[in-house]
Parts: sequence; C-alpha cells; structure tokens
Amino acid sequence: MSVKRIPEFHLAAQKGPLLTLKGSGGQVAHIFVLEQDIIRVMVLPDAKLRFPRTWAIAPGAPQLPLEGRDRFSLAGFAQPPYSTEESGGALLIQTAKIRLTVQLKGLSCSWATCEDGTWQSAAQDRATQHVNFGYWDDKVYHYLKRDAKDEMYFGLGERSGDTNRHGRSYSLKTIDAMGYNASSTDALYKHIPFYLTWNRRQKNAFGLFYDTLSEGKLDMGCELDNYHGHYRYFVADHGDLDYYFIAGDDMEQVVRRYTWLTGKPAFTPKWGLGYSGSTMTYTDAPNAQEKMNEFLASCEQHDMLCESFHLSSGYTSIGDKRYVFNWNREKFPDPKAFAQHYLQHGVRLCANIKPCLLQDHPCFAEARDLNLFINDQDGEPEMVQFWDEIGAYLDFTNPDTINWWKQAVTSSLLEYGITSTWNDNNEFQVLNPQASVHGFGQPFKAVEAKGLQTMLMMAASQEAQTAFAPHQRPYLVSRSGAAGMQRYVQTWSGDNYTSWQTLKYNIKMGIGLALSGISNTGHDVGGFSGPAPGPELLLRWVQFGIFMPRFSIHSWNDDKTVNEAWMYPDITGAIRNLLKLRARLTPYFYDLLWRYHQHYEPMVKPTFLAFPGDPRCFDENDDMLVGPSLLLAAVVEPGQHSRSVYLPAGADWYEFWSGAHHRGGQEIVLPAVGEQPPLLARAGSAIAVNVAEQHFNRATHQQGFMVFPHQADGSFTAEFFDDDGCSHAYQNGQHSLWKIRVQSCASTLEIAVGCAGVQPASDIVTVLLPRHENRRLPADAAGIVSDAIVDGYREIKLRITKPAF
Repeated sequence: MSVKRIPEFHLAAQKGPLLTLKGSGGQVAHIFVLEQDIIRVMVLPDAKLRFPRTWAIAPGAPQLPLEGRDRFSLAGFAQPPYSTEESGGALLIQTAKIRLTVQLKGLSCSWATCEDGTWQSAAQDRATQHVNFGYWDDKVYHYLKRDAKDEMYFGLGERSGDTNRHGRSYSLKTIDAMGYNASSTDALYKHIPFYLTWNRRQKNAFGLFYDTLSEGKLDMGCELDNYHGHYRYFVADHGDLDYYFIAGDDMEQVVRRYTWLTGKPAFTPKWGLGYSGSTMTYTDAPNAQEKMNEFLASCEQHDMLCESFHLSSGYTSIGDKRYVFNWNREKFPDPKAFAQHYLQHGVRLCANIKPCLLQDHPCFAEARDLNLFINDQDGEPEMVQFWDEIGAYLDFTNPDTINWWKQAVTSSLLEYGITSTWNDNNEFQVLNPQASVHGFGQPFKAVEAKGLQTMLMMAASQEAQTAFAPHQRPYLVSRSGAAGMQRYVQTWSGDNYTSWQTLKYNIKMGIGLALSGISNTGHDVGGFSGPAPGPELLLRWVQFGIFMPRFSIHSWNDDKTVNEAWMYPDITGAIRNLLKLRARLTPYFYDLLWRYHQHYEPMVKPTFLAFPGDPRCFDENDDMLVGPSLLLAAVVEPGQHSRSVYLPAGADWYEFWSGAHHRGGQEIVLPAVGEQPPLLARAGSAIAVNVAEQHFNRATHQQGFMVFPHQADGSFTAEFFDDDGCSHAYQNGQHSLWKIRVQSCASTLEIAVGCAGVQPASDIVTVLLPRHENRRLPADAAGIVSDAIVDGYREIKLRITKPAF
C-alpha cells in the first residue's frame, strides 16, 4: 500500500503575473497576480487542467466568445507589480492590497489585506487536509478555517433563508424548484459559487469566487468535525480548484470588483423596468389570443401602466404539452396580428422558450438527425423527464445547435413581432453520468457543466435578437443561470409559492443576488404557485415589488384564478397608484441600471453594505436600500398597521410621504396603512423622477427631481444619466447627463440644475422638496420660475443651465 505524503512544493517559474509551483508528487499550482486587489490560485493534482476554458471570467467585458475563454488568458487584467520573498519554508506574494503567504509544504495559503496602511489577517486554509491532491477521490475540495464568533458570510446568489449564510450548507446545482419554501429549500435556480466574508471584529471584508460550473456544495459552517476545528469548505464533483481572492476597502467595493471580474452587466432597455404582465392561465386557455387581448382592454379600463407582457408557454401547446417554437393556431389564429396589437398599445411581448424538445415534437427527428441533442453513451438523444413527458435537451456546446436555435428564435418569434425572449426551464437536469456533449469539438460529460448549457442558451438567444434588430439593445430574461449571467439577462427568483413567508424571504433572495453581481432581478409578485393571494398579501407584495428592477405580477394559481392588478376592487385604485409611483421613479431606476452597467454598482442592497460601520445594520431584517437614496421597509406580516424600522447611523433620513426628518442611528415607527409603503429618503440626496401625468398607452416623460437637502449646513451634488432608452446611440455621445447641486444652511437653500449632452425639449425643470421645507431661496437666485406648494410637495421650477459645477 502506497503512503500518501503531503507534497513539498517549490517555485519552479515566475513570468510576469504568473508564478508556477511544482510539488514532489507531480502536482502543479499556479498563482496569478491579476490586480492589486485580485489574486488567483489554481491547484492541479495531475499537473493539467480538466476544464481548460472558462465562461465566467470576462473582466469588464460585455460578453465572451461562445467557445469560452482560455483559463490562462490574462486579457483585461492590469497585471500590477508585486513582490515575492521565500523564507522559512514559505513563499510570500504581496501587492498593495493583498499579502498571500503560501506554506510550501502542503500548499497551505493564508491571506491578509491592507487597509489604511495596516495589514490584517483575512483568511487561512484549514491546518489539516485543506485541499485534495488526488488522494481522496476525483472531486475538488478547498477547506478554510472558520471564525465561528466573528465571521459572517453573504452572497452565493439566490438562496433560501437568512441573508447571513453562516451555519448553512448549500448545494451547487440548479433545479426546477416550483413552489419552493423560501426559508429552507435547497437547491434553487442559480449556480453562483461566490461569497463575501465580513469579520465584524476586524471590520474587514474579502470575496472568494470558485470558477466552476460543476455541481457540488458550499458548507458555511453547518458541518463540524472534531478532528479539524471550525471550518467552511467548497467541494465540486468535477473540474479544477481555480479560485479568486478579492480584497476591498469595504464590502461594496468587493461586490463591484467581482461583478467586473465576471463581466459588464447588460444595459437593458428602459421599458424592461416597467410593469410586465404575465400569467400561465391566459395562454393555457382555449381562446388564448382573446384572453390576452382582454388583458390590454383591462389595463386601459383600469388605467394600469404596462410596458411588456411575459408570454407563457401555452402559446406553443399541442394538447396539454409544450412544444417550443410551435404556435398553437387554434389558440392564436394570427400571431403576427396579435403581436402587432400589443405593440400598438405600447406593450412588448417576451415569449417563453424552453431548451428541451419533447419526443413527439414536430422538429425532434430533424434535431436528432442533425445531432443537436445532448447524447447518451450510445450516441442517441439523452432522454430526460421534462414536465409531463420525456424529451431531450439541446446541446448548446455544438455550434450547429446554436445556429439552429438562433434561426428558430428569429423565424418563430422575432419575425412575428415578438420583441424579446424569456429563457425558461433551463436548469438542464441531466442525471446520466455517461451523457456527453459536443464541447465545441472537445467532448465532455454533460453532468460536468450543466450551467454552461444555460449560459450558452442565453448567449444564443441574445445573438439572435441582436442580429435581427442591431440598432436596439436586446432584452432577455432567464430563470436559471451561473456566474456571469448578468452579461445577458434580467432574472427573477423563480416559481415562488404564494405566502407571507415567501414575501419575507424573497427580499433576502434579491439581496443575495445583488451581492453576487446580479442586480437586475425581481420576483413573481403575488406568488406564482399555490393559492391565490388575498387582497392584503397582494397589496404588500406590490408595495415591495415596485422597488425591484424587474416588476412582474405572475401566477399559476391552484384554483386557476389569475393574479391581476384589478383582481380585488377594494385595492385596485391602490395598485394603480403604486404602478404610477413605479413609473414616476423610472428615471431613478434607469440611472441605477446605468450605474450597474457602467460602474458595477448594485441596484439594491442590504443596509450594511452602505453602512458597514453600524453594527445594527447586520441584524437580520426586512429592509432594503434601493440605490444610494431610498430605504424601503417592506411589510411582510399580515395585519400590520405600522412598521418599525431602524435608520442606519451615518445619515439623516426623510419620511418619503410626510417629509418628516429623522436622525440616523435610531428606530422609528412608520405608518403602514393604505397604498403608501414605509419608505425613507436619505438626507443629502436627490432622485430623478418623471413629473408628467401617466396613463396607459399614453406615456410621456418630463424630467424632474426630488431633493432631500441637509437640515444643517451642507452641500451635495448628484448626477443622473438618460438617453433614448432603447438604442446604442449613447455609445456615440447621444445621451444626457443631468447634474444637480444643492447648498443648504440654516435659513437658505441654493439649488442649481444643469444638463450636458443631449438637451431636453424644455429649458424648465421641476424640483420637488419635502412639504415642510420652508427655507428660502436666495432673493437674487437666477433661473427661478416659480415656488409653490403643489400636491403636498414644495414645487420649484428652475431654468436649466449648462453645468459649470
């Protein structure tokens, strides 16, 4: 019996940012110094990569080649200067932000980060059996020491339960989890092996990203083994140990850097931020086209603003089954006229598409003969359960499949007037370990990277849309995804269950995604599966949902009812006003989308991300920051007429509705009755708004700003981006950059608004102040057209200037 000895490593080569270490048993490790704040470690027990390409790493890039990126590519990285020192059996590698110490016996790593010139210990491999050098099995392992008292863990994408992941264990796989329990179900729809570590004693943060598409597990302290002390660990069934350590001055900086690392978020069109109607029930009906047109009529009747509709898969049905790219002409006698009817009402259709062809699909034989499927060990299509039938998944690692898919998207949808694609049921639940894929000419087992199929499906759909309408920014939605999916799509938390519990924990799911680089997200408002929501639950869900980037009321209720904005007459008016509030705030959301795209800023965030110095913000709560300026205190329990909310220290706050001012660092109680959600605005901020009156099918835009000045002496400036909302013209300078400056003192306010770039049609802009704001404007202030109390706000009309501030 051979004895498995701990390998001894030595530095074998150093070339630019790449250091190569070789072990006494033939192992190889590569360390990449990529940025001052990013160092990568790759451990290869067999001295070679099992997965030589990545589909996650795209530093600052909007997309990758379909065949992926070479894992040794350094494109896009700064490759900064660094120092190395070997002493006492250890290799020290240091940048301005990271100090990595590698014990050459066993390759144990410890990490320190530099803040304000002071080095602090951040992470350390477990002292015992921290990685697998091929001794235990073929899986990939990485064990880290865990500080059971002071460490908190956040991220991992869309996960059930609390925001702090400490003490939980999570499956790294994707599954169709319809009706999931939002507090406990595992796994769900996304594969994001990235998380933040926050040490509340040291007050430092870092991120770890494991670049893998393999199924596996991340255990954040759920497991406890007496032989090893406290630890957390990552395990992958296949692939390589290839991870990135990301440092930052604070957690938000780490989130931004991780987002940058995995690719530039898609700048989706402005209409994708509007209300999107949807339900399974309409398209399941035998008179589906008629039911769909009734939806438009009801929107008009109730004056419900709507900009898109997610067309569920019933439009493809034959009998009670779904057949992607097939139009049921009994339900939809004239698909082109149907799509045109929606467009004439200003509503775009986003059609559901699925990557599995059922065995009796009209195109199944064609796809089989073209070898477009994932195949079993005998070279035949790998048959899987898909809804109530069996079928085969298309293999998107085959260029022929990608071309076939793009042509089908174009001829079956885009040429009919369908604007965008809803990439659904794309978890690729292949179980057979012998099933194989084309792999762009290098076949591998399908189970080794199911999430790759999902990513390539998105990319293929995006390419089809871009080729068909090259001057328009594409809009896509995907339910499943992996790290880097933000480059392609808007997403949501999947087929949730109708309950108060789901509402509460969907908030945390959205925050988990935003902390994992995926901010353009939302939820099925009202709940997708289960019972129909009661009026109170529906209203509370809408009050929360309008503050997420994706806002869609969607359902497949057990009793065949439909979640509609007008389903309960007693709250129809309230929901109408909430949809109009959403439209009023769209310029603010659009600027957040731009900042996410351009600067990697999360669009929604937990309070601790903006206020890490306030320990109260780390308590589990149901609050959420919307951008830098709004704090939403969602009501997530029935029968509440008020809501206590903690105001983070480090800022003052205004009640959004009353204008009352409060100091931060205290808990207050806000009313929670009627249609107005408990909402606060940060003092020293401005919010871009649309001040024009809005009606269904008659949407107009008039730029305005809500301003929340400092109570005492102080000043601030704010900038907001705008453009035509749909084209690429902004890349050629065809956009507006609004700038607002506010100077306040005890008795006066000075406000100036300027616009650079494309100028608005009017040179007058509206500024709204809290109703109790009675400080005077300087008597000699230029450009003031009017100053009056209107609809509960102090409304000031100013002449726009070219910004010289």
